[in-house]
Amino acid sequence: MEALIPVINKLQDVFNTVGADIIQLPQIVVVGTQSSGKSSVLESLVGRDILPRGTGIVTRRPLILQLVHIDADDRRKTNEENGIDGEEWGKFLHTKNKIYTDFEEIRHEIEAETERISGNNKGISDEPIHLKIFSPHVVNLTLVDLPGITKVPVGDQPKDIEIQIRELILKYISNPNSIILAVTAANTDMATSEALKVAREVDPDGRRTLAVVTKLDLMDAGTDAMDVLMGRVIPVKLGIIGVVNRSQLDINQKKTVADSIRDEYGFLQKKYPSLANRNGTKYLARTLNRLLMHHIRDCLPELKTRINVLAAQYQSLLNSYGEPVDDKSATLLQLITKFAAEYCNTIEGTAKYIETAELCGGARICYIFHETFGRTLESVDPLGGLTTIDVLTAIRNATGPRPALFVPEVSFELLVKRQVKRLEEPSLRCVELVHEEMQRIIQHCSNYSTQELLRFPKLHDAIVEVVTSLLRKRLPVTNEMVHNLVAIELAYINTKHPDFADACGLMNNNIEEQRRNRMRDLPPAVPRDKVPSPPKPTSQCTSGAGGPQNSATGDQAEGGMGTWRGMLRKGEEGALLQPPHPASPQKGHAVNLLDVPVPVSRKLSAREQRDCEVIERLIKSYFLIVRKNIQDSVPKAVMHFLVNHVKDCLQSELVGQLYKTALLNDLLTESEDMAQRRNEAADMLQALQKASQVIAEIRETHLW
Repeated sequence: MEALIPVINKLQDVFNTVGADIIQLPQIVVVGTQSSGKSSVLESLVGRDILPRGTGIVTRRPLILQLVHIDADDRRKTNEENGIDGEEWGKFLHTKNKIYTDFEEIRHEIEAETERISGNNKGISDEPIHLKIFSPHVVNLTLVDLPGITKVPVGDQPKDIEIQIRELILKYISNPNSIILAVTAANTDMATSEALKVAREVDPDGRRTLAVVTKLDLMDAGTDAMDVLMGRVIPVKLGIIGVVNRSQLDINQKKTVADSIRDEYGFLQKKYPSLANRNGTKYLARTLNRLLMHHIRDCLPELKTRINVLAAQYQSLLNSYGEPVDDKSATLLQLITKFAAEYCNTIEGTAKYIETAELCGGARICYIFHETFGRTLESVDPLGGLTTIDVLTAIRNATGPRPALFVPEVSFELLVKRQVKRLEEPSLRCVELVHEEMQRIIQHCSNYSTQELLRFPKLHDAIVEVVTSLLRKRLPVTNEMVHNLVAIELAYINTKHPDFADACGLMNNNIEEQRRNRMRDLPPAVPRDKVPSPPKPTSQCTSGAGGPQNSATGDQAEGGMGTWRGMLRKGEEGALLQPPHPASPQKGHAVNLLDVPVPVSRKLSAREQRDCEVIERLIKSYFLIVRKNIQDSVPKAVMHFLVNHVKDCLQSELVGQLYKTALLNDLLTESEDMAQRRNEAADMLQALQKASQVIAEIRETHLW
């Protein structure tokens, strides 16, 4: 088991090189109030003066102290290899391989390194100093000395110095693999010990807390620490050990640690003879060594598992960063090809990374076609923005100076073109939405599908520019095609369209049937040529607006002449209708000042009303036919001129624009951030692999 602590020290060395806190190694953390004697305890364990001393807060950075026991053979071999003259020496991590044989110089280096980071006016820092002491007079230990718990800020310390120190202490003692060495002065009440209080927060059962009582020789006359050392005041599971350290006067007078330990033994034999063999600095060192070894034995299996898991994670992370580029030409072509393939796969729905939070790629384009665009077209009212007065005005303007016997067809064509024109805006908006989604797919591919592009920001930007430019070039072509689709519908109003003719015929049959029913219901005394017609409600002037969607009228053969007015013979010419109220919304739309009809100075005649109804029904019937055509043809045009064209030309466009020798070095320049992350991951992986080897060298028999 003696080999276990050197193993932890090796692991500490391995992870110190990469500055890793991810592995929580077993170590002894020294906690106590300011001037409670923490540094004196550590120096007693080392056997030499190595720590800065003085009044106020002296320890202002964590000191990770590794004590390495060396025997005579190891000392002789090391002295020959490094030219060391002496049996004890020290090494700092921050000074690399420099060896210190003068312990006074070690103390000065600790002071200088502390001031370099923490300043020279009592500030603290959580960045540790790593010191390793090699000596034949020490036992193998890993200790952490922390700033003392304080209450009142001094110097340039911030007002929350107490909170900062407390958080720093908790950071180290919260490690479940640490042993807490709670230092308390004997001339204070154990019940008020700040060290035991903070230790109990993270170790409520006391399973990894060892109490050290210092300054046994400074207790008031007539008192002793017998009850405290026996555990009758505050029981601590790992035990309570009393020590006697050097006073400041002893330090000033250059009293050696060896003399101090000898005097300590004499004091314990005289004052506490029954407890002398279970207290003192030497017993403390042996106890800490034993506790740490057993603690390491218990932690080692979990530590081994943790290292293996982290090694696998960092290997995966390093793989995601990719290897350094050797063949730039092949790498560039590979990245371009992969991006183009992922872009097309995202549209087709066969991408490797499927978005689950929202619709993306081809699914979103489908939604735009059949939900967004389809519903928008369906919400367009066939007679929206068209009032009865507009219809009547168009009819009158188409008749010229003479009153017409029949409704002129020119008025129908004029008005239906006006309504069909309203389909162009939502159609162009559909193109715009699909274009925006094609832009969004670029970012989707960059984030999810081709993470290698994140290594090369210039290549990523160049690919985005090429694809954006290609989309930008296709946009006016697609818009022009959609504009032409609407223009084609406006170019020729096909009144012989089968759906339009069927709708007209159906309306004719319904009207004729209604006329026959009215004639059949008349009493016999009433002449057939003087049939009275029931008066129409005075509030209706747009009866065609709420009719069936597919109702329309055709030519009614009457003396060889077609007449629309004869189709809707529903009342006598003399029936009068009120014009619509100026403030009432037209055709189910919200009130729009432009849609409110201009009030007329007279009431519409029954004939004018019937003429308007005929035109409105015909407009509605034809509009629905055109809307159905547009709803079908616009998505097809967008797919052909924009989506499919980009899919087919994307890779050739990228290769033609980017696959050039002159651009290779510039495009494949790796971002500094990515290179740094790869180096950090590689260093951490190497450290983890080395740590795994160190643990693997321990045979199972060494654990017990």
